[in-house]
Amino acid sequence: MKFRRIKHLYLALMLAFLYAPIIVLIVYSFNESRSRANWGGFTLKWYAELFQDPNIINALITTLTIALLSSAIATIIGTIAAVGINSMKKGIKKRVVLGLTNIPVVSPDIVIGVSLMILFIYIGSLGYHTLLLAHIIFNVPFVILSVLPKLRQCDGNIYEAALDLGAKPTSAFFKVMLPQIMPGIITGAMLAFTLSIDDFIVSFFTAGAGETNLSILIFSMTRKGINPKINALSTILFVTVLLMLYLINRRESKNIKRREKDAKNY
Repeated sequence: MKFRRIKHLYLALMLAFLYAPIIVLIVYSFNESRSRANWGGFTLKWYAELFQDPNIINALITTLTIALLSSAIATIIGTIAAVGINSMKKGIKKRVVLGLTNIPVVSPDIVIGVSLMILFIYIGSLGYHTLLLAHIIFNVPFVILSVLPKLRQCDGNIYEAALDLGAKPTSAFFKVMLPQIMPGIITGAMLAFTLSIDDFIVSFFTAGAGETNLSILIFSMTRKGINPKINALSTILFVTVLLMLYLINRRESKNIKRREKDAKNY
């Protein structure tokens, strides 16, 4: 009993250590005073000024369009790649491909950002298109790793039965395989969208001088001193990412419960 209480206390202290700075940031986003040394009263003016700033609005539009486009394209590419990897025979080639897929996931962001910057400069100039390509590139492996487990859970006999009954391979994939792996596809798309909104380092190295997203804008604003609008903007970003992660985890927990229920019924 005492050991369990110690574990709970340790968990509570760890969570407090992780989230205390974020809680302080959220609280001071409603502070009337520009100074963080004193509390001037509750206000929403920093949120109002935030959406009246044209630089922030432009950065927000860039962030959302890049996130939506990159997650959609990465989901299509990642799903096709996952199907191809899953259909490969077990052996050295499949292990090599899986290893190459995991490298961008475990590599530091600064390595990916600098390498993509060098590649894009060698090919042409940096801009919106390079920012979009960079987000697609680092999102694809996460989509692959989200779809592959669902493909491994699928019963290949159902797909073969559809072919035997006269369905074409394309029709069998979209009507038989795709519904089975759709939870993994949706999870990968949501994860890619969240990572795209949250990214800074890769965006910083690949955006060029003419493009700015929210993470780059926040970094540039901190050089001139902490503006309370940064607290409001960071609060919105944190809540958005937290909501996306909640939806991802909730969907995954529902899928697990559904599989357990189906296994019991079977």
